[in-house]
Amino acid sequence: MDKRLQAEKAEKFRKLHHGKHLLLLPNAWDAASARILEECAHPAIATSSAAVAYSLGYPDGQRISRREMLEVVGRIARAVRIPVTADLEAGYGTTVKDMAETVKAAIDAGAIGMNLEDVTGDDESSYVALPLQVEKIRAIRETAKSLGIPFVLNARTDVYLMPIGPETTRFERTVERLRAYRDAGADCLFVPGLYDHETIAKLVKAVEAPLNILANPACPPLPELERIGVARVSAGSGIMRAAMGAVQRVGQEMLEARSCETMFAGAIPYVELQRLMTRQPS
Repeated sequence: MDKRLQAEKAEKFRKLHHGKHLLLLPNAWDAASARILEECAHPAIATSSAAVAYSLGYPDGQRISRREMLEVVGRIARAVRIPVTADLEAGYGTTVKDMAETVKAAIDAGAIGMNLEDVTGDDESSYVALPLQVEKIRAIRETAKSLGIPFVLNARTDVYLMPIGPETTRFERTVERLRAYRDAGADCLFVPGLYDHETIAKLVKAVEAPLNILANPACPPLPELERIGVARVSAGSGIMRAAMGAVQRVGQEMLEARSCETMFAGAIPYVELQRLMTRQPS
């Protein structure tokens, strides 16, 4: 991708976190889903690490390689004209050098931003020490700057999602982490697993930076999240799981009811998908 255009896309994406309205960010997992979401008129899209991993036969959680993940990110970025930010889990490595290599590869793939998690495995023992996570964020920021891309870094903590540590101190530890990430250069702060209205509102005020929440049925309604100052809500793997739910329903109906009716209900017509995928890429 042309670096000037990539830098423009990054700035456009950054501004979406500071507008009057909450950024409702959908997550794609391949070129087709990306083009469909672009066609819906979303101003930007993200990738979902879980959805990409599932589509390639891996479970979620750092099982896929950086190379395989970024091959998909690159296909998506080349398939659409809008900004694409990549969910790159914990950066596919444990060192500052690994982070520099990951952000270089992400930029080469056409991404204009990324998510970075602070756990590298399946349990609390993989929680990255705060000083090291801060160094990783600084390395990502400095590397992207050296490449001339105003890369949008969404720094994530899994204190609530995993969850990590005593419930009584969860909020204070989340604030400590997120403020440190912000000061190290993160543009947006991501707290998946947090759904309580009062706690979200307190966190918005405490971190004084764009806050990202993961969409969930337990979350307050989107207009209420917007009202209390949440900057971004991500779909995560939700759209892909909705699509896989349709696959499951069709498959079951074919066997159990000897019918294909569900397959045609709500399906995008063949000619429409053909038109989308024939379009010249950006």
